[in-house]
Amino acid sequence: FLPSLLENKILVAQRPLLIVANKTATLVCNYTYNGTGKEFRASLHKGTDSAVEVCFISWNMTKISSNSNKEFNCQGIHDKDKVIFNLWNMNANQTDIYFCKIEAMYPPPYVYNEKSNGTVIHVKVFFVLFLKETPIQTQEPQSAIPLWIMVAVTGVLAFYSMLITAVFINYWQKSKKSMYHQSDYMNMTPRHPPYQKNKGYPSYAPTRDYTAYRS
Repeated sequence: FLPSLLENKILVAQRPLLIVANKTATLVCNYTYNGTGKEFRASLHKGTDSAVEVCFISWNMTKISSNSNKEFNCQGIHDKDKVIFNLWNMNANQTDIYFCKIEAMYPPPYVYNEKSNGTVIHVKVFFVLFLKETPIQTQEPQSAIPLWIMVAVTGVLAFYSMLITAVFINYWQKSKKSMYHQSDYMNMTPRHPPYQKNKGYPSYAPTRDYTAYRS
């Protein structure tokens, strides 16, 4: 009785972690079975309680069939003492722990493996920003003024500023010089002695003061 129980026992081994970076995962379920079964079924389950069956594969001596949950893209392949589950187009919501289940369906007795530690499949998603089809209305930037035009305009303005300053300084110097010559004018009106008022001197000529020449 005891050898019969040992003979029909199924053991499953899975890798503990699987990182998915390109939305594609390959989960290998290695198993050992020493029974006499000829018809088997292997399935992949999602969640800690294995509530969701992702996909399955069944095979016997002559036939292989498989099926997948509509929410997953999954395909099972049997290869000697292992079952390979290929998943593609995975998304972040499918990150979870997955368990392999191997069943010996026929002939009796029906046996299946004890629940393994499972494989955590972590799906990494790279966010890419896409522009909406409706273009965003933005004001077109005004064309920038070339640097050489700005330099030329600045140079012309500086030249005219210097020219106007030079003309103003020249005019100011001429005006100052003219005012200086006017201040040097000497009164050349003839003067007459006080005792010779009626000897031919004009009436408007001032009286000459000879006391200033006495010594």
